[in-house]
Amino acid sequence: TYPPSLNYAGDVDDHGTHVAGTIGATGNNSIGVVGVNWQVSLMPLKFLAEDGAGSTSDLVNALAYAKAMRQLWESSGGTKGANIRVLNNSYGGFGFSQAELDAIRSLSDAGILFVVAAGNDGLSNDSFPVYPANYVAPNLIAVASSASAGFKSFFSNYGAATVNVTAPGESILSTTPKNTYNLADGTSMSAPHVSGTAALVCALSPGITVQKLRSLVMYTGYPAPWFSGAISTKRAIDAAKALQ
Repeated sequence: TYPPSLNYAGDVDDHGTHVAGTIGATGNNSIGVVGVNWQVSLMPLKFLAEDGAGSTSDLVNALAYAKAMRQLWESSGGTKGANIRVLNNSYGGFGFSQAELDAIRSLSDAGILFVVAAGNDGLSNDSFPVYPANYVAPNLIAVASSASAGFKSFFSNYGAATVNVTAPGESILSTTPKNTYNLADGTSMSAPHVSGTAALVCALSPGITVQKLRSLVMYTGYPAPWFSGAISTKRAIDAAKALQ
């Protein structure tokens, strides 16, 4: 798994709480930080222990639960379940799992976008596969990390064939447990910028298909010249243009 930055306060849930804040910390309230979404519902799905240990079966169960909640929301006319349209996945490893890939593709059938951190090894995913970023699925977006000036982060994985877009991933200030806020680095911090953008698009256009949502998020970004040859779209995420 991708470890949290040393800037964290040290709580077991720092990583997920930081990611969640980037997606949806409440805005316009003069408190702390603001997420990409100012008002959004979040469903945390935890399948890893504090030391990063976990099983593929736990992961598959988490993905199946998300799909079941989405399907229940649809079948009940929005009275039960949850209208899950985007799953942020700030984790990864080097083992291929057919069960995991099947579960990700199944989420596409339910209209759920699957946003993934590319990894923090500073290597090409084209040559050194990382999962889930390297899976081929119609609903998957793999995200690299950029610094404030748009340069590729030194730690960020990349890949012209396997990594799709870039988003900010250095010195990201976000929420951490016990009413704290901390800086963190990593593609784990980049992915929620993309997930948040996709959720904004869904709020504006609730009936959008997952295929169109993926294309809008990936191809409406602005050119990222420092990633030429390093990501498939050569673009950095742009929430405003995606909404337009």
